[in-house]
Amino acid sequence: MQQDRLARPRTLGRARATGTALAVAALLALGLVGAPALASEITEDPHGVLFAEENYPSANMCATCHPNIYREWASSNHAYASISPMFHKFEQTINNLAQGTIGYFCMRCHASVGTTMKERRDLPIWERAQVSREGVTCISCHRVDERYQKENGERRMIPGDIHAPVYGPFDGDGIAEVVSNPSQYKVRPTADSPGPGMKMHSKGIEFEQMTSSQYCTSCHQVAVFPGIKLEVVVEQYRASPAYREGVTCQDCHMGKVPGVDAGYETGPAAIVNGKVVNPNRRHANHGMYGPGYPIAHPGIFPHNPRNAEYGIEQWLAYDWQAGWGTDAYEDKVASGQVQASFPAEWSDIEDRYAAREIIEENLEMLEEKRELRRQVMANGSHVDGPFFTRDPEVGSALKFYYEVQNINPGHNLPSGSLGAQPEVWLNVALTGPDGARLWESGYVDSNGDMADLHSLDVAAGTVEHDDQLVNLQTKFLTTNIKGTDREMYLPVNMDVDQIPFIRPGNTPNSVMNHPPFIRMEGRSIPPLGKRKAKYRVPGDLITQPGTYKLSFRMRSRAEPIYFMRFVGATSEMEEAMNYWMLDYHKYSVEFQVGAGE
Repeated sequence: MQQDRLARPRTLGRARATGTALAVAALLALGLVGAPALASEITEDPHGVLFAEENYPSANMCATCHPNIYREWASSNHAYASISPMFHKFEQTINNLAQGTIGYFCMRCHASVGTTMKERRDLPIWERAQVSREGVTCISCHRVDERYQKENGERRMIPGDIHAPVYGPFDGDGIAEVVSNPSQYKVRPTADSPGPGMKMHSKGIEFEQMTSSQYCTSCHQVAVFPGIKLEVVVEQYRASPAYREGVTCQDCHMGKVPGVDAGYETGPAAIVNGKVVNPNRRHANHGMYGPGYPIAHPGIFPHNPRNAEYGIEQWLAYDWQAGWGTDAYEDKVASGQVQASFPAEWSDIEDRYAAREIIEENLEMLEEKRELRRQVMANGSHVDGPFFTRDPEVGSALKFYYEVQNINPGHNLPSGSLGAQPEVWLNVALTGPDGARLWESGYVDSNGDMADLHSLDVAAGTVEHDDQLVNLQTKFLTTNIKGTDREMYLPVNMDVDQIPFIRPGNTPNSVMNHPPFIRMEGRSIPPLGKRKAKYRVPGDLITQPGTYKLSFRMRSRAEPIYFMRFVGATSEMEEAMNYWMLDYHKYSVEFQVGAGE
């Protein structure tokens, strides 16, 4: 089958979706299709397509000369910001709860270009411009020339075609070199430059704030209307040892070692038609190391110019987990071992094989991202233990503790977005001499959630509450119509009437240091801080002498499953959230339990 498949000429796919005009525009920019193909594919307003391509260039256009930076960025959280299905579920839910009074607030950071282009906030991603789907894309940072502080996502990009100047951390000497020798580099730095040649920007301008932590503030220190802070990482940073020592966000999140101020790699500023420009320039890694991860269909994300071979809605109908497009699966279909009913857009086996190649490329990038996530979490924390308070004996309670240290000097463990959503918790299990598991803390319920107050299984009585859980996740506490503070999914204090809306408090926040009836209970560990995780195993579980084992790991997940249920996430989204969950600092220690007196 494999030999027959390779023997046949393969096209981009007869069943290829017509796609959005912007996806085709991206292909045109890369030279993968010609103008006649573009004209035949456009079904939307061609003026809007032209405006988007000309005034807000896609990262696909930048990839031509900056392939390494593009690949780093393509699987980053920045690149994921606008396309994340979890973001869209949350953003729609909070707008529904607040009757639309949130408006474009969240989109200003997550889809900065789309907001600038005045796209509707509720527009499906397959109807958005390609550059809008790129989230925090190249021009989100490199077309900004104003200094911003605590502006809650207020960052304006300078519109302009690919020839317009770009702003960066250097003085633009490399661009000047290329522009001054257009025939040598085969480029067209201006619209009226004689051709043929590749279009490029005409000038590079140094913007010094780009190398400072202030540049990150407008999207990473955010307060919502009632006055509660959802993004607090910059606030934590400004009180940190790293800030006092002059270490920037970029030093740890774009350097050579994930999460560590260890300097930068070097590499070419650009590769223009095969010619290297500034080969030993400081290279800032645009993967932006962090613990977050994508759960979107791997045909849609990471960003890959080849993704545009099929439309987003077509990708969503491609069952990559079933094995479509692999020899093992397709051979079973051909032999009748698997009875498959493919949707019309994937009825052609050549399309399924072509799509599988793209999927495999993207999965490779996601695995690379998983390893970077592991490194940034492991590099930012340290665990010692277990330490026993007394010699273990049969029939006596086993008391011990681990010491968890945040060795990251820049912000809390964990920090991150949306205040209470990033999860980091400890999972400890005791195994007896016969190999049976005797006790555990940090276990999860049938949904994958910790067994705390938010667990649906704990609420149903099918799983025991984990009384010794050590969870570093921050919680929202709100005072509602009745009772005292209680943990809530979202910090939304709404008037209880027919038209609810988020309301500001009638007392200045500076008086209480938080909005009335809403606060965040921080459980994270401050920079360079330590915390003892204490545990107690009942003595009636320690029934025989011998060799016991304590197994330890830290677990990190981007979103709780109970929160995903709350915002209406699909089961596929839940499965992906748990699949990409990260375990690190995994180790086991054996110890002896004596017979006692």
